Amino acid sequence: MAAGERLRATGFACLLAAARTGDECAIAELWRVYRPQVLRYFKVAAPRCAEDLDAETWLEVARRLASFEGDEDAFRRFLFTVARHRLIDWQRREARRPAVVLYDRLPELPAPDAATRVAAGIGLEAALSLLGGLPEPQRDAIALRVIADLSVGDVAELLGRTPGSVRVLCHRGLARLAALVEPDDLVEALA
Repeated sequence: MAAGERLRATGFACLLAAARTGDECAIAELWRVYRPQVLRYFKVAAPRCAEDLDAETWLEVARRLASFEGDEDAFRRFLFTVARHRLIDWQRREARRPAVVLYDRLPELPAPDAATRVAAGIGLEAALSLLGGLPEPQRDAIALRVIADLSVGDVAELLGRTPGSVRVLCHRGLARLAALVEPDDLVEALA
């Protein structure tokens, strides 16, 4: 059962009304249901600081919750808009910081092939890592569509693109991901 289905069954409007008044249990329930999606989004977009960005997002959501108006879909859009803004702020801060190189030369390690990755047990973290390797526009479009479960129109509005552009970004990103996973290697690893 998806996050939205759980809350529809329990009455999202009642839960939101309680959370807006400061009811800690209601706020905790919103956090419990939606945090995994937000954290996965950050693990794709900024794995080094995903936990920090997640915490900053929820603090901002808590600050602005009293003024929020809308249904569950509007809440998801609101939540991921805040998350995206935290990500953009972090990227800007990182761009202003000089890179620190601790070693003049790092040893080159061979990258494991697809069969080795599968044999090691590709799970959610590995899938998120592969998604994180896509170009930023493709990564963001797929993460917001799949992880955040936003509509094409919502993603387009959030990214400042057209719905057609979002569809193309998702298609190209998924094609790249498919090319990274070699079916022959997967069959051998599972045999």
